[in-house]
Amino acid sequence: MDKAVNRTPLKQNSHTDKQSFSRRSFVKKVAIGSAGVTMGVSLFNQSNANPFTPGKSLADVSYTLLKTWCDTLISYQVNDAAKPGLHGGILCPACARIHGRCGDAIYPMLYMAQKTGDEKYLRSARLLFEWMEQNVSLPNGSWVNDVNVSKWNGITVFGAISLGEAILNHGELLPRDVKEQWLARLQKAAEFIHLTFHIEYSNVNYPVTGTYALFLMGKIFNDKRYFSHAEELAQASLRFFTPKDKFLFGEGGGDRYTLSPKGCLPVDLGYNVEESLPALALYGLENQNEEILELVTESLGVHMEFMLPDGAWDNSWGTRSFKWTYWGSRTSDGCQTAYALLADRNPVFYKAALQNTLLLQNCTHNGLLHGGPQYHTHGVLPCIHHTFCHAKALAAILDHGPAETAGTKELKLPREQHYGIKKFEDIQTWLVSNKSWAATITGYDREYKFKNGHPSGGALTLLYHRTLGPVLASSMNQYQLIEATNMQAQYDPYSMSLTPRLQTKDGKYMNISDLAATVEAQKSGDTIAIHTKSKLVDGSQQKPQSGEIACKISWFFSEEAVKIKVAHDASETSLPEFVLPLISNSEEDIRKLSDRKFLIKKAAGNILVEADRPIKKLPVLEGKKRIFNHVPGMEAIPFALEGREINITLTTTK
Repeated sequence: MDKAVNRTPLKQNSHTDKQSFSRRSFVKKVAIGSAGVTMGVSLFNQSNANPFTPGKSLADVSYTLLKTWCDTLISYQVNDAAKPGLHGGILCPACARIHGRCGDAIYPMLYMAQKTGDEKYLRSARLLFEWMEQNVSLPNGSWVNDVNVSKWNGITVFGAISLGEAILNHGELLPRDVKEQWLARLQKAAEFIHLTFHIEYSNVNYPVTGTYALFLMGKIFNDKRYFSHAEELAQASLRFFTPKDKFLFGEGGGDRYTLSPKGCLPVDLGYNVEESLPALALYGLENQNEEILELVTESLGVHMEFMLPDGAWDNSWGTRSFKWTYWGSRTSDGCQTAYALLADRNPVFYKAALQNTLLLQNCTHNGLLHGGPQYHTHGVLPCIHHTFCHAKALAAILDHGPAETAGTKELKLPREQHYGIKKFEDIQTWLVSNKSWAATITGYDREYKFKNGHPSGGALTLLYHRTLGPVLASSMNQYQLIEATNMQAQYDPYSMSLTPRLQTKDGKYMNISDLAATVEAQKSGDTIAIHTKSKLVDGSQQKPQSGEIACKISWFFSEEAVKIKVAHDASETSLPEFVLPLISNSEEDIRKLSDRKFLIKKAAGNILVEADRPIKKLPVLEGKKRIFNHVPGMEAIPFALEGREINITLTTTK
């Protein structure tokens, strides 16, 4: 079967004179035997050391980070043939189980085996393959998401890409019989995808990713059926871009084509930039399809508007933001593949890939990628899913060869520019940017498969200070385990939504649940004003039993301060409260200057909170200094204020 692997990119549908795309493999032949090796399982490494130093290039940072991740994954891998349910799998320290997709790490492990010549990586990959075959492999050629828990097998598309890239780029490391076994199993997966996937198959990330998976399968097995099917999906995907802004849509469940009352389609930034668009970019590059590449490049540019200066992805508004991790999405692969490999078309893409990789590096502790920047300070263990998924993207750009762009420091991400206001009609979301602040306000009314998910209602879903970093960052209106095996349970009884909001005292009715809210943006001199009108409703858009409560909340942005003005028509007997959870990690000091003034001391400066009403701190779990929410992995100080009219000012001090 070896000769079926063809490394030459096809030239179908090519109408460009750009230089042909080709793979770059680090070819370092190593002689590795097939003997087993015992790998220790270290679930609780107490070291706080972070071994990273800033790299000089995306390739440098990616390689250092990938090696750290792979070494740590191996330390969590079980090698005990007497325990077939565990043998070869990678134990998750947070979930105390083996995630069904841990076999996705096969590709980065083989990359490291070839790059370093260290046989431990090849042995790890072979153990992972054996575990998959024993525990998540079905007779129809698919793999399921989780052992005895989830029957969902659409994830076969991701496993097939990982196994295919491993064989295509590094298959020469495998003994012949092992390589033939892997190829035979991969062909069964290819047949499953070919017979099952169509453009309406589940959320759009699956058929769009199927374009590259099927092309890769066609390349490996020289099968025209797979090439043809890939082209069919690719052409069909062209209609899944929103009409004005060119967001990829289809992450909504149900009827993905029906417009919401505000004219919105289902869009999720996290899945788009970390899964769908990278796959479509790879398909376009491999197939030299200029129509696809032009559209993907345009769409990536629009999505990049939501990257913060520190490399974070602002998915505070997306339909699947229940998996938002600040740096991306919990179980997708990463944005690097798309942005790094298309940097020749837009040099700023290179900076986007680099900044996000540096953020992944900064969120890595004890060798594992944590699900947000403050998991570590709150003492929350990381799900290992983040690490083995995002390792694939780094292996891919190292194999394909990221373009090196001169003058990266001089390049500016869109949100590093001080443009005032930008409105994105297709998602009813406004971005604000001046010399001091970047902010997001949304009235997006398209929901996923459940109610009370991402915030709406004219909510300020993100506030970022250019020196101090995130000051406000939203989370789900109600934390729900929509994908129980792909999310972490929230055990803190005081945990709450991190979105600023007006709510009834029981928290059941909130303005951020109002899908019918209106938003109006204005600019006067150096001040940007966003005026919102909403009502306090529950997830079903129902008002409180005591009667309707309407409110007006305005957000004012100047270089010096952010001001919040709240007014509502509730009666004095049932006053709601305005909740303001300010992002702050446990190591930062809070000083109460008066009953209407607090100072939060941060490493790079301070945030001063002032109001014309008393400010109270809501309770936190005993022994903890902050509340915590897995979305987007942040700690916060929960402040609350009461009154028919409330005025709050946030300023920074040195």
